[in-house]
Amino acid sequence: RLSFCSITGHSVDTVVMNGGGAHNPSEEESKQDGAGDTDGGEDSNEQEVIVIQDTGFTVKIQAPGTEPFDLQVSPQEMVQEIHQVLMDREDTCHRTCFSLQLDSNVLDNFAELKSIEGLQEGSLLKVVEEPYTVREARIHVRHIRDLLKGLDPSDAYNGVDCNSLSFLSVFTDGDLGDSGKRKKKGSELEQIDCTPPEHILPGSKERPLLPLQPQNKDWKPMQCLKVLTMSGWNPPPGNRKMHGDLMYLYMVTVEERHISITASTRGFYLNQSTTYTFNPKPANPSFLSHSLVELLSQISPAFKKNFTALQKKRVQRHPFERIATPFQVYSWTAPQVDHTMDCVRAEDAYTSRLGYEEHIPGQTRDWNEELQTTRELARKNLPDRLLRERAIFKVHSDFAAAATRGSMAVIDGNVMAINPGEETRMQMFIWNNIFFSLGFDVRDHYRELGGDAAAHAAPTNDLNGVRAYGAVDVEGLYTLGTVVVDYRGYRVTAQSIIPGILEREQEQSVIYGSIDFGKTVVSHGKYLELLERTSRPLKVQRHNVLNEKDESMELCSSVECKGIIGNDGRHYILDLLRTFPPDLNFLPVEGEELSPESVREGFPRQHRHRLACLRQELIEAFVEHRYLLFMKMAALQLMQQKVTCYIDIHSTSLSSSPDLSNPTLTCFHQDPKSREVVLNACKAVGSISNTSFDIRFNPDIFSPGVRFPEDSADDIQKQKQLLKDAGAFMVSCQIPSLVKDCLDHSALPMDGATLTEALHQRGINVRYLGNVLAFVDQTPAKAQLEHFYRIGISELITRCAKHIFKTYLQGVELSALSAAVSHFLNCFLSSFDAVAHLPADELVSRRKNRKRRNRVPGGGDNTAWASLTPSELWKNIVSEAQSYYHFTLHCENADQVVEKYGLQKITLLREISIKAGIQILIKEYNFDSRHKPAFTEEDILNIFPVVKHVNPKASDAFHFFQSGQAKVQQGYLKEGCELINEALNLFNNVYGAMHVEICACLRLLARLNYIMGDHHEALSNQQKAVLMSERVLGVEHPNTIQEYMHLALYCFANGQLSTALKLLYRARYLMLMVCGEDHPEMALLDSNIGLVLHGVMEYDLSLRFLENALAINSKYHGPRSLKVALSHHLVARVYESKAEFRSALQQEKEGYTIYKNQVGEAHEKTKESSEYLKYLTQQAVALQRTMNEIYKNGSNASIMPLKFTAPSMASVLEQLNIINGIIFIPLSQKDLENLKAEVQRRQQLQESGKSVEDLTVDATEATTASNYGFHHGPMLPQITSDTLSQNSGDSFFFFFFTVC
Repeated sequence: RLSFCSITGHSVDTVVMNGGGAHNPSEEESKQDGAGDTDGGEDSNEQEVIVIQDTGFTVKIQAPGTEPFDLQVSPQEMVQEIHQVLMDREDTCHRTCFSLQLDSNVLDNFAELKSIEGLQEGSLLKVVEEPYTVREARIHVRHIRDLLKGLDPSDAYNGVDCNSLSFLSVFTDGDLGDSGKRKKKGSELEQIDCTPPEHILPGSKERPLLPLQPQNKDWKPMQCLKVLTMSGWNPPPGNRKMHGDLMYLYMVTVEERHISITASTRGFYLNQSTTYTFNPKPANPSFLSHSLVELLSQISPAFKKNFTALQKKRVQRHPFERIATPFQVYSWTAPQVDHTMDCVRAEDAYTSRLGYEEHIPGQTRDWNEELQTTRELARKNLPDRLLRERAIFKVHSDFAAAATRGSMAVIDGNVMAINPGEETRMQMFIWNNIFFSLGFDVRDHYRELGGDAAAHAAPTNDLNGVRAYGAVDVEGLYTLGTVVVDYRGYRVTAQSIIPGILEREQEQSVIYGSIDFGKTVVSHGKYLELLERTSRPLKVQRHNVLNEKDESMELCSSVECKGIIGNDGRHYILDLLRTFPPDLNFLPVEGEELSPESVREGFPRQHRHRLACLRQELIEAFVEHRYLLFMKMAALQLMQQKVTCYIDIHSTSLSSSPDLSNPTLTCFHQDPKSREVVLNACKAVGSISNTSFDIRFNPDIFSPGVRFPEDSADDIQKQKQLLKDAGAFMVSCQIPSLVKDCLDHSALPMDGATLTEALHQRGINVRYLGNVLAFVDQTPAKAQLEHFYRIGISELITRCAKHIFKTYLQGVELSALSAAVSHFLNCFLSSFDAVAHLPADELVSRRKNRKRRNRVPGGGDNTAWASLTPSELWKNIVSEAQSYYHFTLHCENADQVVEKYGLQKITLLREISIKAGIQILIKEYNFDSRHKPAFTEEDILNIFPVVKHVNPKASDAFHFFQSGQAKVQQGYLKEGCELINEALNLFNNVYGAMHVEICACLRLLARLNYIMGDHHEALSNQQKAVLMSERVLGVEHPNTIQEYMHLALYCFANGQLSTALKLLYRARYLMLMVCGEDHPEMALLDSNIGLVLHGVMEYDLSLRFLENALAINSKYHGPRSLKVALSHHLVARVYESKAEFRSALQQEKEGYTIYKNQVGEAHEKTKESSEYLKYLTQQAVALQRTMNEIYKNGSNASIMPLKFTAPSMASVLEQLNIINGIIFIPLSQKDLENLKAEVQRRQQLQESGKSVEDLTVDATEATTASNYGFHHGPMLPQITSDTLSQNSGDSFFFFFFTVC
């Protein structure tokens, strides 16, 4: 059912089989398995593909009361997985307590199917009802409750059980079913209502919130039962236990019948108890049934009817709408959801049940043991690695969920501290085998490093360290499971517990590192050996430090990094907060002068704490930059000396990605001159070795309290210089390169999260945001960066507000939380001069109330929050921006910000809510009223945790994905497609069905399907990508907006025009909400909308969108850009369809001028434009003649018929493809060969260490490429202009590129 292959050659022949079968695809993840091995010699060029297939087989299933049906299974599956399928099928979903029997033999739940004797194609498996136990009865009730809640979105709104929202089906109305085939009723054009809602039209200033979560008609509750709850008569008394009673349930049916039910070993029956009298005897009739559903269907006709309808609807939903996500996604808005009685929810809240504990013997999980054991699994071949990565990922996502739940319990006061005598902020907690500590500086641990600010920053630094060591994945070295949770203004660190650590003092436990920041230091041979294996990939230098006795101690990490051997004999490292070297730009040190580049930008600057580190991405980029410098210098000197030198690039296998940073230059001539060249080059770039390129950092440089031996003074000096250079590299290379990427649109952040991601990818910490904005401010092309500047300002303001909100919340008692949060939001966003509404105390009796009337707001202890005013809050935001980001904001309130920086209040609300974990009621807020506040306490629905954790990776799948992308970029589409399919299988194997990387995989697959002409398959894959993006990233995440746009294109290609428009309107609404209209991406979206409207002959509407796209393109790409020429042409086409030839001529002339100036008269595009101009002129002349004829001869005029043609769908689709960066270019066979040769030449150049950017590209090539509206990402091998102009198309070559 699944194939694995390993690639060591050039072409690929893989068999890709996807299991089909009559089961729910949500089980697909567990139904895929297989084996393979990778073993190709480095120089073996031949293709080695090892495919091991499991041919699935079909069994027959016979359940009581249903017809036998076929089920496709695989030999690797467990019997338990068939159980899961049966519990999900519409006709058997109400059964939970049964066994599967083959020839009257009960099958073991945990046996693999291949190990069962006699099980083969066509075998009959019987479903046999088994007697209940208390545990089975509880599981049954829980399962029935889940089925009744099958369509209820409240869990998704409340952010529980990994449920999340998806709204795609609201816009597709099931149109995409049957792989997108649809019966067309006559001409579809007649039936389309194309008018978008007012607020979506270009230029609209209205930003409503309600359309963000449209009401899904399927969610209208179909009530099957009014109440299902545990009875107050539980547990059964002894005499009833001996009659087989397990527990009692109380229910109220829709017909208002109150019933008491006994769950017994034989099933469920009615008893004679009432609310106040206990009579456990069976009623008459008792309706004894093995399943609760069968019982209720006999008692309540409404239950029977509604339950059947509900299950029909449930199984019709796309599986991706109901599968749980690996990590919880929270929604910042929600409607008012009715709070219903729910016994299972109530039970869960008061037990420490976590995830699946009731299925695990021994109840609480030993997280540390699980996390470490999964790491120890074998990883020799592909199936082993898949099994290992799948186990690691599963345990991590369970641990993150448990840690989040525990952190909330700690802050809400539901967990007792292990040191209850100490003051609150010093308390530590253990719950469910997880250790929790608060982000405060207890015992002055961080006094010299910045106190509470350092204690707040340390956990995230530590998490980054855990992530880095986890990625290097050295056998024998262990890190703790770590999750950092921000909730209600507190930061909680949750960690797994080292066995034995709680029984002994820390001093006895630590055998490597230091517990007092370097005053006392110990070292250990085994740790040095293990850490040495991480030092190359992590660029950490082995170094000596002095301990309190002035003895030299060797370390291969920072001094804070502690080594502890647990009682399980494993070597753990913890406190990895200084894994990466310090950032000197934010660490003023007396007597140290920074590089001129840093000094020019106003560094060093005082930061809140002294734990500011460089990011791993920056270290990687800096080393790569230094390597190129090293090669250039060495090559230059060697050329001067004419010495031949052999360059040997070693790449290390430890690093997860091919490591460019460890090549060595080896001279075969033992020629002192060439050795000197290498030595000089090594010295110049700061290599720690004199014979090869090797840059590493000493993380202890400038750590207060750390002393180095005298004999390493030179080395320390070198290291200091290296750190200064790295700081300068950040300021002089990385920040400008980010801005350059935004100028050429290869980076297109849309909101705070995508901006942060763009910064982090280039190794820029968010504390540099002020610098980045200042840099943009000084850029000559500032107008083309307006979108970026606006998003940056919005991010800066909301982050400052978040810092203030954090301390503000810590002073609020629980009963005033909603009032305090709404007051804060009013001060932040409302134009009303907010006065806090102290919540009227619901619990105070009338008499007491009189005395309290004279109390001043804020006079009491816990009401300090109420004294905050908008002007005070904005003063604080401005001073926070100055002190933290060194950026001067010019504003005194929200209205000034909106006016000065062009921000939207709704966008600021979204950003602060997501960052602070606030959930608000979805309704229209009037921010601009001067008479009443925008928010009341009823509008604040919830506060959610904001969680940071490690994301384990599926490395094999990722390599397949990259190989697939590379194949595609070389033009081998079919092979690329097979590799991407393979990657998808492997991703599913590791992550289950839902993950952000699977989403990228599906998007690329859909794009490939589309290009290869399989439009239905493209639609099906893209639909999955949209659903997954909504569920895993959020319904209005920028990625989701992109996915909606791609889906609209494939819908249009499949002839589903109205759906395409609905999707594009949805994308436009979301984009307006997230970043407003003024964004380069909006031009693409509006061109898409305009083209589709043109296709359905809505010319006036179409013009509004296309002219807006033209204006935005002119602003962000410059008026002479080829994108703008294309925009002019699209507008001209609509004017032509309206028969307004003069306007059309004017637009096309503009386009023609751009083409002529940019690519010359001989270019095909210029010629095309010139032809079109001639045609328009003829039409205009003909029209004028006709008009003159009419004026002259009145009704007797002989009128020449004019050609008014609606655009053909094919021509609209062609233009849609062009603007979306997909081009089908006809090429002759000869051109094809030339092109492939050109691609291979570039490939070789790229592999030999030159980056593509260094290759000089003929200007006409580059312009040709942008001419076709290439969108996103770096240019792929471009096609030269002469190739384009030879239109002798014997064959077709698809040239496109991917949005990934």
